[in-house]
Amino acid sequence: MEYKLAVDSSKKATELPLLRVCGTVQQNPHMRAFWASTISFFLAFLGWFALAPLGLEVATSMGTCENQLFPPTDFPTRPAYLKFKNLKSGLSYCQYGVLKEEGKLIDCKDVPADVESGADSTAEQKEKYRPQVLAKCVCTPGTECKSVIANAGVASVASTIFVRIALGTLLERFGPVNVQCGLMSFGAFWVAMAAAITAPWNYTLIRFFIGCAGATFVTNQFWCSLMFAPNVVGTANATAAGWGNLGGGVTQIFMMSVLFNPMVASGMEPNVAWRVSMVVPAVMFVVCAICMKLMCWDMPTARNYDPTVTGKTQKPSMWDYVEVLRDVRVVVMIFQYSACFGTELAMNNQLATHFRTYFQMDAGDASALAGAFGLMNLFARSLGGISSDMCFKYFGFRGRIWAQFLALFFEAIFLFSFGKVDNSQPWYVALAVLVCFSLFVQMAEGTSYGIVPFMKQLAVVSALVGAGGNLGAVIAGFCFYKPIQDALLPFQVHAGYVMFWALLSPCYYWSEMGGMFHGPAQSFEKGKTQSSESESYTESEATSENCM
Repeated sequence: MEYKLAVDSSKKATELPLLRVCGTVQQNPHMRAFWASTISFFLAFLGWFALAPLGLEVATSMGTCENQLFPPTDFPTRPAYLKFKNLKSGLSYCQYGVLKEEGKLIDCKDVPADVESGADSTAEQKEKYRPQVLAKCVCTPGTECKSVIANAGVASVASTIFVRIALGTLLERFGPVNVQCGLMSFGAFWVAMAAAITAPWNYTLIRFFIGCAGATFVTNQFWCSLMFAPNVVGTANATAAGWGNLGGGVTQIFMMSVLFNPMVASGMEPNVAWRVSMVVPAVMFVVCAICMKLMCWDMPTARNYDPTVTGKTQKPSMWDYVEVLRDVRVVVMIFQYSACFGTELAMNNQLATHFRTYFQMDAGDASALAGAFGLMNLFARSLGGISSDMCFKYFGFRGRIWAQFLALFFEAIFLFSFGKVDNSQPWYVALAVLVCFSLFVQMAEGTSYGIVPFMKQLAVVSALVGAGGNLGAVIAGFCFYKPIQDALLPFQVHAGYVMFWALLSPCYYWSEMGGMFHGPAQSFEKGKTQSSESESYTESEATSENCM
């Protein structure tokens, strides 16, 4: 069989020509798998976080906004009102300042006596409270609205932890095509069901089940690892995952600017518009699942996956997870991935609402800024994979570890910097820091999966590391963003979490490959030198009828 790509002795591709998609599935299983895993993961991300930019619209429909639960005319001293300032008009809810008692806000200051009795004072000047300056939906930290959105966001990433772990076994039993199609079909049902949200309990429940589609990441990485040789697997994994993650940025813009806003502009009620918008990604899920099942193979040489190809002779079992978790290097990788991919998931849930409530931007602008974070996936994660491969080429395996450390280190620096940008500064300052922060977040994800393919029990390790990303989002949601009522402090604390795990990079060490500060053991280095001539890849020539 002549392949459209150059392959090694195991028929894995040794190159990644992105546009070479011609040929039958037998001739070009590699690029079909690459694009199928990328597109399915992209759509999964799009549906997974489709409700995030619509958060305030959903909250309004559920009646959980602070000014719906506690009308300002009846509850004028709610803390969310007392500290509210309209950034566009510069007017505060408390016209003459806020009264504090033991550091807590208790009421607005009374109207000064000279204003109260002044003949020239207007009725507006004599008002103690100014409810007219409040946002349509007050959903600031400390409110029930913010809590509902935060709980749903955590639920959406928590469910994926269990599914990702389970995929380590399911992939070996059913193969990547069947697993990916199953996840997309299941996700399609729950994305469509989001149109029926009426209350916080079903909002959280539906986001929980939609989150299962996020497990498509494990299939994405496992499938590419089966199709591409070690010399390009880092780049292939990073590009497939990065362009898949791109869906998290696209959905911020797609759901608001392409679907919701045009529907409202055409006369549709907002309560109806966001519900109709959710049907679109559901349909895309179904179409993608059908195409994958009909057009793709699990492996370069066979339609169905065979576990023995990865060197495994025993049937998959839950004991495999125990064996893998005994390796401290796997545990460190799980939590380092929680510090990068987990951070990305947390940002996908937080940023749109942060820009709308803290910076008081309109829905379209807030979604555009939040989308800029995810859009960096267009190249940043691939850049991480490429840098990992390049460092490996020139410095050996220690180069991959240093690439991982530096990406996480600068991610922590810029995340902390983002947490120092307050709403007194122009929006473009926040955007500039956000773009730098996003660059290193995505690069760290790419460098992580430049290391993972070199660990034993690839399917299980891929599943556990992928689940670690979601674990990081749950930790961030419950430990940083939900309990801390300050708008900026959670970002700064989160940066400390990232830095902690970055500093544990020296834990990576293999006798045969070396570590961060050491090369391979001398015995392995000697053996490698003696056998170097016999370890070269035997590439078959790509067919002369290449598309490029």
